[in-house]
This record gives sequence, C-alpha cells and structure tokens, in this order.
Amino acid sequence: MGITLAQAEKMIKAAKKKSVKLKTKMNIAIVDAGANLVAFARMDGAWLGSLDISIKKAKTARFFDMDTGVIGSLSQPGGALYNIEHSNGGLISFPGGIPVKNEAGEVIGAIGVSGSSVENDHAVAEAGVAGA
Repeated sequence: MGITLAQAEKMIKAAKKKSVKLKTKMNIAIVDAGANLVAFARMDGAWLGSLDISIKKAKTARFFDMDTGVIGSLSQPGGALYNIEHSNGGLISFPGGIPVKNEAGEVIGAIGVSGSSVENDHAVAEAGVAGA
C-alpha cells in the first residue's frame, strides 16, 4: 500500500514543527509510491524557488529509493551516477529528499524539503519521516 493522505499530513506537521524549531521556513512535498504528489505545504515566507525543488527532491528519492544526498555523492565527476540529475526531466542531487518505508521495509513514498541549508532541509525531512 502506498502512503496515505493521513500519513502525509502527519509528516508535514512533524516537518513544520522541526522547521519552526530550526527557525526556518520550508516547502514540504510528499509523494506516493508512484512519485505522485499527495500533499504539499509552503510555510509562510518560504522561498518560491524552493517549491519546485522540494517536489523534485521527493520524486528523486522515490525514483531511486535513496536519500537525495546519497545520489549527490554518487553523481560527482567520476562517480557511478555522474550527470544523473539530467535524467527524468531533472532530478535534485543534494540533501532534503528521503524515501518513506512501511513497517515491512517497503518504500511507500518519499518526502522532499527545501528552503534552507541542505543540512536543515535534510533534518526537516528526517523529522517528517519520523512523523509518518
């Protein structure tokens, strides 16, 4: 079963809470197992340019079932996935996208967060996953 709207809403709530704690404003996207947008939140004052980035981070994490930061490390010059960010209509290969798994360990969706440093983006995404 894919991620439900109820789960996605819990994730957004947890991610927003972490964002407030970090004193930042985020765009938060949740996609299902098919990489379709299930839920999205743009906190008041969050960067407009990060809206698309958050959605692409979530999709990237689901397309490859790994954190976007891991994809980034593999996509550096000489890396196994060099230039992968140009595939699939554009991927995001820096931290802030994380796959979401069910209790059986199956990927049911992903979260993507953008609006601050990549460290904060990743921390807020982790909080969102923990809130599922």
